[in-house]
Amino acid sequence: MNELKTLQATGLTTLGQALKTSFDLLNLNRLVSGIDNYGQGRNPFFLETAVVITITDGNKLSSSSSVQDELHLPLNSPLPGSELTKEPFRWDQRLFALVLRQPGGPPTEPEQLGSVPLDDSPITPMCDVTGGRSYCVRTQRMLNQCLESLVQKVQSGVVVHFEKCGPDPPKLPEEGVTEVIKASPQSFSPQPWHSCHRLVYVRSNPKAGIPIGHWPIPEAFWPDQNLPALPPRTAHPIVKFSCTDCEPMVIDKLPFDKYELEASPLTQYILERKSPHTCWQVFVQNSAKYSDLGCPYGYLKASTTLTCVNLFVMPYNYPVLLPLLDDLFKVHKLKPPLKWRQSFDNYLKAMPPYYLLVS
Repeated sequence: MNELKTLQATGLTTLGQALKTSFDLLNLNRLVSGIDNYGQGRNPFFLETAVVITITDGNKLSSSSSVQDELHLPLNSPLPGSELTKEPFRWDQRLFALVLRQPGGPPTEPEQLGSVPLDDSPITPMCDVTGGRSYCVRTQRMLNQCLESLVQKVQSGVVVHFEKCGPDPPKLPEEGVTEVIKASPQSFSPQPWHSCHRLVYVRSNPKAGIPIGHWPIPEAFWPDQNLPALPPRTAHPIVKFSCTDCEPMVIDKLPFDKYELEASPLTQYILERKSPHTCWQVFVQNSAKYSDLGCPYGYLKASTTLTCVNLFVMPYNYPVLLPLLDDLFKVHKLKPPLKWRQSFDNYLKAMPPYYLLVS
């Protein structure tokens, strides 16, 4: 408290630079540790979860030249490897802002109960981009609410951007109704669940005490030894999902990774369909050599109890690989004939080469 009393307000509002410095400090050792795994797929289980909390009054951002209406973070960075990610933050780093707007005098209106609203200051879009949020704090009770909310937000996970590809699913008929319900014209307009970025929880393994996984989320490009440099990636992977109902595939001999999704319009929509025995395949665009959309590497599926939605991450193009492996174990008894070997070789040629390092 004594140190706080001696603080003096000087200079201008260099909030953008301050946030950039915070992210630079968090990213200082990432290239050395190899946690970002550039060019070899993104491993959700390689993470250093960080939450940056900004306390601000939400007033105008002043610079030496003008007053700014938008918050910008400098993109130039002295850190080696920073050019490999387009944004200054990473997928396991989120920004939250406590915007203090307590009035100087006693309140004239009774305090409204409920959740703390977002603030309308320039820092709110920046929080949203990272997967965080802002809080408009007007009373002491609201501040206590925010602190409790922030404690709950400190979860181990990574932020992923989900985007729908292809048509909407057909509407499910209500119970007792057998006729097919045609899609209404409004269904072609963008819906909140079509595109949203949310946290994907990455739980620690109970025995090891750290997250353990097997398969990456593919890169959005095909690796080529002739590339002069790796293409920069977005901080959050853009995961496309198809609304075509598919059968969830797993086999005994092959591990898979399962991650729970944070509640969002997408999870709400999937749960409302009450179809725990079907799934929607996920893709990363340009991850395959010859296909624009890429091959499926997993799927979204509601839990059997319809309490949450999980992202299952499998080997690349698992609908081709799993039947092959199933035949290898059950039909050929680990003695594959030539035809099987040819099919498996064709699968390997169409698989991103960094998966060979994983398997």
